[in-house]
Amino acid sequence: MKKKNLALEIVNPHAAGIDVGSRSHYAAIGQGINDVKEFGVYAEELKELAGWLIDNNIETVAMESTGTYWQNLYSTLQEAGLKVILVNGKFTKNIQGKKTDVKDCQWIQKLHSIGLLTGSFLPDYATEQLRTYCRHRNNLIDTAADTTRRMQKYLRLLNLRLDVVIKDITGLTGLKIIHAVCNGEVNPEKLASLRNGNCKKSEEEIAKALQSNGRRDFLFALQQEFDMYKTLQKKITGCDEAISKLLNEQINNDENKKVLKAETKAHKRINKNAPKNMDINQLAYQHFNGIDLMNIEGVSHNTVITLMSEVGYDGIKKFEAAKQFTSWLRLSPNNKISGGRILSNRIAKGSNRLKIALRNAANAIGNLKDTHLSNFFKRVCFRRGRPAAISATARKLAVIIWNMIVKNIPYQPPTIYEFLDQKRKRKVQEIKKLIHKFDIKTDELGLQLSSL
Repeated sequence: MKKKNLALEIVNPHAAGIDVGSRSHYAAIGQGINDVKEFGVYAEELKELAGWLIDNNIETVAMESTGTYWQNLYSTLQEAGLKVILVNGKFTKNIQGKKTDVKDCQWIQKLHSIGLLTGSFLPDYATEQLRTYCRHRNNLIDTAADTTRRMQKYLRLLNLRLDVVIKDITGLTGLKIIHAVCNGEVNPEKLASLRNGNCKKSEEEIAKALQSNGRRDFLFALQQEFDMYKTLQKKITGCDEAISKLLNEQINNDENKKVLKAETKAHKRINKNAPKNMDINQLAYQHFNGIDLMNIEGVSHNTVITLMSEVGYDGIKKFEAAKQFTSWLRLSPNNKISGGRILSNRIAKGSNRLKIALRNAANAIGNLKDTHLSNFFKRVCFRRGRPAAISATARKLAVIIWNMIVKNIPYQPPTIYEFLDQKRKRKVQEIKKLIHKFDIKTDELGLQLSSL
């Protein structure tokens, strides 16, 4: 019996594949031995790689997103005029057999030639700059949180139970007391007198919690951590200034955005970790070209700044539909169907900073009362539990945001007024479901119920 050769159509005839590494990059322009060449990672060698590809009539290049090693190479190839796609590593897994750098780059080249690779989402240059500042700022906040926990530990070892009488030791009262302790103050009454007027505990109760044991080693460690905390706060302030400067530069370059004016949001609470010395409400309104995302209940300053830095105004338009946007966020069900049966519809694993921000906003929506999104949250929570309600509401938020930005649709939640008899009918239906679900008898309730 003769063997059949199945030929695949070549979609990208002038394609190359690059296996990105930390010390060298392997580039393949074909499947022959002489079609593979190794290049270094220095700037001069990256330009040499780009020139070699152009000399061989290469028009498009595919590479894996390996760590951060791909970024300089990606920029160099784009500047040379090549079309570059960045591919998730799980889509370029090699066939069974010995794995080498040469085989990897040839396999990537083969997949790209027959059109089996799709590029990952990448933001524009302006959004990438903002993302760098915001991610670095978040790293500083995480480091400051670790420092705060260590300060709390050393205070506890010094028998200064500030964490018991004060909700936040890095608040106005806590920082004043810690500063005085680090300067050698041991008198509990004097330390308690530094209490801020908004503190709920009295001076007498605070003084009882500040009976130090005088351990010098713990005091030294506390002083070191307090100095580190103050340094980190200065660096966070520096990040805020850089973010504000960058956003203002981007907005001032567009005459249409400069004249936009957002409505004040007095009801929006500002978290202590939100960027200072800037009006996020106004900047976001101008950044998204007159789209007021802060009108959505539950959406905070942190949610908006994360959306601006992770996707951006132009980036979200790269998603052709809201389904694609929610799928990229890992907020839509990953349906696995075989034989007409749904084997699994769980949300795919994976997360990013925007997904976390939307889930935090959804969690806050769950604590609101009588709003469109909070009612949706509570309906899902009643049936599936709070974790499922957070995911469902986060997905709904993502769809709303995509429609507002891409389709330029303002947020207008439906307001349905129910008369008393309508509310009564809805409540009766809910009670019926509960009685049927738990098989409750009328005598167990102690009430004479009519037939439901």
